[in-house]
Amino acid sequence: MDYVENRMAQEAAKQTGNAESFVTPLNLVLLGMLLYTAYSWLRPHTPATIPKEEPAVVFKTFTPRTLLPYNGEKDMPVYLAVRGRVFDVTRGRNFYGPGGPYANFAGRDASRGLACGSFDEEMLTKDLDGPLDTLSDLDKDQLEALQGWEERFLEKYLVVGKLVAVGDEDKAE
Repeated sequence: MDYVENRMAQEAAKQTGNAESFVTPLNLVLLGMLLYTAYSWLRPHTPATIPKEEPAVVFKTFTPRTLLPYNGEKDMPVYLAVRGRVFDVTRGRNFYGPGGPYANFAGRDASRGLACGSFDEEMLTKDLDGPLDTLSDLDKDQLEALQGWEERFLEKYLVVGKLVAVGDEDKAE
């Protein structure tokens, strides 16, 4: 019995005078919870915000010349036309804006270039005041390619207007 009493006295003395007795897994978990709670109360709270709506877009009639400034330069939106529909592709500025792989199409009628799979300048209409490209010389494969591009644009981007030849602005409305 003396052994048990001595052993209990040793353990009691060890526990009362030893700081290591406070470092237990339970105490560490409780300390972590206390610190997290204090942090969450003391950190600055930012109220939840609703994402801003995109501004309303008014459907407009464009001519090749009036579409040209919408090329993404000078903080302008990026528009391009496909088969007479003008799309706002500003969300894809990395592709269609200045420096992007499709930048030639920004502010222009991209129909022929998309149909032919060419991003070269010669695919763009040179005469901005002349008639629109009728695309009548495109073959079946090129027309299918153009239709695929048009469907992709309709899924991803807003139609903000239509493209008409100079002089046809009044007829379009």
